[in-house]
Amino acid sequence: MRQTPVNYDIVNRKIRENNITDIGNCTIREIKKLIDTIEMETGEKYIRMEMGVPGLPPAKVGVEAEIAALRNGVAAIYPDIYGIPSLKSEISRFVKNFLNIQISTEGCIPTVGSMQGSFAAFMMLNRLKEGRNKTLFLDPGFPVHKQQMRVLGLQWETFDVYDYRGEKLAAKLESYLSKGEISSVLYSNPNNPSWICFTEKELKIIGDLANKYDVIVMEDLAYFGMDFRNDFSKPGQPPYQPTVANYTDNYMLFISSSKAFSYAGQRIGMMAISDSLYNKSFPDLLKYYSSSNFGHAMIFGTVYALSSGTAHSAQYALAAILKAVNDGEYNFVEEVKEYGEKAKIMKKMFTDNGFNIVYDKDEDQPIADGFYFTFSYPGFSGSELLAELIYYGISAITLGITGSERTEGIRACVSLVLRNQLPILEERLRWFQKDHPIQ
Repeated sequence: MRQTPVNYDIVNRKIRENNITDIGNCTIREIKKLIDTIEMETGEKYIRMEMGVPGLPPAKVGVEAEIAALRNGVAAIYPDIYGIPSLKSEISRFVKNFLNIQISTEGCIPTVGSMQGSFAAFMMLNRLKEGRNKTLFLDPGFPVHKQQMRVLGLQWETFDVYDYRGEKLAAKLESYLSKGEISSVLYSNPNNPSWICFTEKELKIIGDLANKYDVIVMEDLAYFGMDFRNDFSKPGQPPYQPTVANYTDNYMLFISSSKAFSYAGQRIGMMAISDSLYNKSFPDLLKYYSSSNFGHAMIFGTVYALSSGTAHSAQYALAAILKAVNDGEYNFVEEVKEYGEKAKIMKKMFTDNGFNIVYDKDEDQPIADGFYFTFSYPGFSGSELLAELIYYGISAITLGITGSERTEGIRACVSLVLRNQLPILEERLRWFQKDHPIQ
């Protein structure tokens, strides 16, 4: 029996019991379940890097507001589908304060997390115009977005954007949009899983081509303000969170409360639709909805059909959080800087022990330290590396399931790694390097 930090035979047995044939193709939740079962039997705690979930306490102002709302009886009352007025107002203020973009309250819609927002958008955007039935993913990206597309029976195109940074992005993007089949483009910024951040030059390229080909851009801002190389924490003051909204009116923003405000458990996010798009008419929508108006169809057609609104008390929580942020009373960026600090330490531990950072640059600038980073090890594919790291008490996911072409890589999330686990991580990485000397 091999000597590894976690019992070799038990790990093998749990892999079989979970019917896993290739760890590299496992979803995030499948990896989580496997590690849960190994921890339960062995008593060994893993360095858990597979789940992109908050590792900080929820915003206190939100918790208190939600408790107060529940005590006031909102649990017995259906919320309006389009959101409570105070939340819609604070979303509009937040967008103005931190993106320097004006969006009317009508286009500020609470959703059951950003995932409901993307699901609703996929359903509608591929029905706007006959023949425009594909979404283009600027990958790597969140694997569940493609799962949503599969469930909906929709088509998509994709490419790994890392090889097409800067000016090279224009020709590559146009090669897809010029075919006339793409309805929409989706990317995250900062990016999950690579943590690359688009530059203003790249955002302008995306916006200009969206205008040229009348394509709608879905900008996933799940990690809002978390490029810690810049201070995006002061309401109404530059620098602002970069956004494609500076370069096109054909946009939808998805803003999560899960990471920036550590409010993941209540499943509330924000969909913000540009005024121009919200008020635009698409005659082909009448095949599916009672109105051709984009905003009306989104709210009273799609969102209504999916959930009949977002949890009432959570809306009061988010409204209170945003008000505190907008008023300058709560610095949400300062709260989450812990992720960047841990990433800096952890990345050095990996590179000191023979690992390489896979996505390491934003054009010519070193990548930021943040919620995620990516790594590889000489001589291993991503699937092989993850399968081996499981025996060393380290869990993550492969880049292969994210649309990345860098199949040698692994995505690590820093959020659930505690400070007191960092010496354990370093010890296990040293053990791994000792057992796998680089030739």
